[in-house]
Parts: sequence; C-alpha cells; structure tokens
Amino acid sequence: MNLRGQTPEDQAAARIVSGQAWAEFCDTLKAAGASLSFPGTPQTPFDQAEGYRYLTRLTRAGLEAFVEYADPARPVLHRVVHETVKMGSDNPDNYYQTARISGALEYRIRGQRNTIAYLSFGSMIGHYGQGGGMPPTGYIEGSQLHVEDDGSFEIIISATPHPGNWLPMTPESGTLVVRQTFLDRANEQPAELTIECIDMDATPQPLTPAMLEEGLRATSTLVAGASLLFAKWARDFKSHSNTLPLFDPERSTAAGGDPNIVYYHSHWALAPDQALVIEVTPPPCEHWNFQLNNYWMESLDYRNFQVHVNKHSAHYASDGSVRIVVAHADPGLPNWIRTLNHESGTMCFRWVRAERHPQPNTRVVTLDQLKREVLS
Repeated sequence: MNLRGQTPEDQAAARIVSGQAWAEFCDTLKAAGASLSFPGTPQTPFDQAEGYRYLTRLTRAGLEAFVEYADPARPVLHRVVHETVKMGSDNPDNYYQTARISGALEYRIRGQRNTIAYLSFGSMIGHYGQGGGMPPTGYIEGSQLHVEDDGSFEIIISATPHPGNWLPMTPESGTLVVRQTFLDRANEQPAELTIECIDMDATPQPLTPAMLEEGLRATSTLVAGASLLFAKWARDFKSHSNTLPLFDPERSTAAGGDPNIVYYHSHWALAPDQALVIEVTPPPCEHWNFQLNNYWMESLDYRNFQVHVNKHSAHYASDGSVRIVVAHADPGLPNWIRTLNHESGTMCFRWVRAERHPQPNTRVVTLDQLKREVLS
C-alpha cells in the first residue's frame, strides 16, 4: 500500500466503501455466538435466550462507547453498564459511568457530590473494546476530594501533577471509569458530573472512515472478547460451586476492578427443593453486598426483584451476623435472594474498604431442613 502511495486512511476509506469493514464487523458478531456453546455453558432454551440477549446488550454498549462517544477530544460521561446492559457481575448497587480519554490530553470534571454513599474515579490503560486487561493508572475516591461547602468540586485529569483534586494518568491512559455506590438506591442521589477536555491542542474531529472502522472493530471485539472471557470465568467457578472463595485481587484489578474492593466470585446451582445459605459477620466497612447473576455473569433483574442484599438493606441477627438465603421459593426468612427461574448461575460477594475480610460460609440445605433449623 505504501508503494502505491496509499495511507492507512485511504485503506480505511476503501474498506468502508467496499463494505469490507461492515462485513468483518458482522462476521465477528456472528463468531461471538460461540461463547454460548463454550464448554460448561448451560444449553437450556431459557439460558441460551438470555445468552443471545446478552450479546445484543454488549453490541448496544459497544456501539455507543466506540462509535458515538469515541473521540477523546470531546469526552462524554455515559453509562456503559446499567439496568439493561450488564457484564462481569455488574454491581446492582453501582451507578457506573465511563468516558474515552487520552493520556496526551488534560481534562476537567465538574461535579455536585449529592448524597450517594461511595464515589470513585479511575484512569486506566486501553479501553473495553481492545481486549486484554485494563491496568489502572490513577485513582481518587470521594473521601479524598476537596468539596466546597455547597457540595461542588472539580477534578483535573492529567499525566502531569496538579494541585488540588487530581486524577493521575500516564501517556497510555485511555479510559475514565466512575463508580458510584448506593447504600439505599431509593433515597440517595448520585453525584452530577460533567467532563470537558481543557487541552488547548485538542480539536474535536468529524467522523472519518478510519474512525468508523475502528469503532466497529472495537465493538465487535468487546462482544466477542467479553462474552468469551466471562464464559471462561463461569466455567472455572463451577469447580467450587455453591461456595464463595476469594477471587484473586490482582486478576480483578487487571480486569478493571476497584482496588478498594475484595471480591468472592463463584457459581451456584440448586435443585427445586434446595437453598443456599450464606452466613457471615460483617466487619466495619464502607460497604458490602451479595448478588445473584445468571450464568453469563449478568446481575439478575434488580429493578423489580430482590436479587441482592447490602450493608443497608440486610436484616442482621442480634450478634451482628447476617444469614442470606438463595432459594427458588420464599423460605419465609429475611434476606431471601430470588433465583427468578434460574436453575444455576454465578454469584458475587464484595467487601468495600473493610477492616477485615472474613470468608463467607456457605452450605446447601433442603427447604424443609432450613425450616426445622429456624423452628428449633
């Protein structure tokens, strides 16, 4: 191509005009369906239907992130994961936002703190559509922010140090991730945030064939890569089904997890007359929760049903301990987590900034046995 005097932009234009870029996008989406038949995946019509819906959700998220909001010179904070786009054991207590950034530029976030319990900002290498990990390059949380008396604040995001509220980047940084965590979603208000590029050299660009081709490629890579990655995780979790072992902290951080959170990921499976009982005494901590997911590591429908429990919503025993019951039918006990017609799936327990990290104890019992324990 170089000998013929063609630039990469010329090549991208030719691939767009010929339809090759679109055909490859569609081919990768088609190939992503293989993750639904990865070894260990459930093959029931119900689970497969949820799996294909999952792929459509990932596609929707990718197109928004990598086609609509892909220019780091005009970043937009948007919700890539929410009530109807889910991935990687998304937290029902979280209000996730993300924006495309560049370590070569500088940005300003303006915000109103409001009443949500936990707020954090992280810069990371790469982005969700590139595959591989997303190592952190900077982090600042709400307790570290200087907030004005009226609740307002500003954060500078840059690769060079800055006085005041500063979120570090490196030249390789490509993604901003904002996590806001509710204790009481019904009554707390998330922080109101805007982001702008303040670098004098940054100029928003009109759409080019190369930009569209890259957006389509990143979207299809996200759909294929994320679905396969979490199918592999779920398969591995089956080796310790119905228990909650500690998840490797380095692995979670490399995948974009919050470094202040300790995770316990696993698989669950219950017969119609069985219940999974989880017992633990929470230590002093900023937050904790437990959630139930489908096999594809999507949180279940937390908008309409109780599929998770947290520090605020849990019922505690007199000694400060908590008993969580996962069951298909109502056991008549507090902290009942519904399975919503799922026979199996994945699950996650989190400690957020906890003084200690006690191991949650788990056991599988019949519903009759559980009722006898309560009455005894």
